[in-house]
Amino acid sequence: MSSQIKFNRMKLQNRIELLQELKKYLNENDASWQDAKEKASRANGWFTPEFIDLALKNITEQFLDGGKLAAWVKHYHLDDSIRPVNVGVVMAGNIPLVGFHDFLSVFVSGHIQTIKLSSKDEILLKHLVQKMYDWDSASREHISFAPMLKGCDAYIATGSNNSALYFEQYFSKYPSIIRRNRTSVAIIKGNETAQELANLSDDIHQFFGLGCRNVTKIYVPQGYDFVPLLQSFHRYKYFADHNKFRNNYDYNLSLHIMNNKFYMTNDTTLLVENEPLFSPISQLHYSFYTDAGSVLEELEQNKDVQCIVGTNIPFGQSQVPGLMDYADGVDTMQFLLTL
Repeated sequence: MSSQIKFNRMKLQNRIELLQELKKYLNENDASWQDAKEKASRANGWFTPEFIDLALKNITEQFLDGGKLAAWVKHYHLDDSIRPVNVGVVMAGNIPLVGFHDFLSVFVSGHIQTIKLSSKDEILLKHLVQKMYDWDSASREHISFAPMLKGCDAYIATGSNNSALYFEQYFSKYPSIIRRNRTSVAIIKGNETAQELANLSDDIHQFFGLGCRNVTKIYVPQGYDFVPLLQSFHRYKYFADHNKFRNNYDYNLSLHIMNNKFYMTNDTTLLVENEPLFSPISQLHYSFYTDAGSVLEELEQNKDVQCIVGTNIPFGQSQVPGLMDYADGVDTMQFLLTL
């Protein structure tokens, strides 16, 4: 491992200060940033302005908050003693800036990173890093982008189950974190308030359900009344006007009609009784239970599950991860500190 890399290194304090400058820039939302967001939205139809801004709100409030960053740094006893190596980061592109936490972890740790962006999300992070270059030229030696990753000392790669096989083939001989498809579920007791159901609707629908922290399956008690839940989905009925989402809805609805399969809908989201945890875009799976405790125990052992909403995570909080909420439960910062 090339742990003797020599470069114009930024001190930890300088890196934290640069991140605070980044937070300020995001909050100011000037014309250049608005233009970058508009370009990203045009390049990827799933990246609506609403959901780009939602992703940014979570980043500024959860990842770039000064107090939270300070507590995170203190938790790991970070200082300037780390011997930097080059970490290759393969980012996903299912939701806007989904790889920001990996980017942040490597940058704060003091390592160098070479980033391979997803073709679905090539604009936003590049724009932000260019701003960091402008504010502090030393950051250029900490962060770079490449169309392919070769010659790195360690890797963090996020993708589908198929791409994970590729990652394992090429990266397994190096220290690595390789992430696969995951999804989230919710356990409903049947006595939820209207606000809790509205919050659950956010967990299901934000980012069109494309994130690993989106709820794609719910577990409900026998005899559950689905009407209030379907009514809570109405706040996302405007999805029917989104071409990509509507195409998915029409396709899945046609399949159920042709197969004479029972379904429920509010004309935007399909509710279907089905065992798989993963559901198609525009569709939510459900299963009945008699013992919520046994369902929870089984789900906690399932490696496909990222979040269990309604028990481990409150309704409405699945898309608001904190700095210590690592994907797949693998502590990225601890991994980086062992390199």
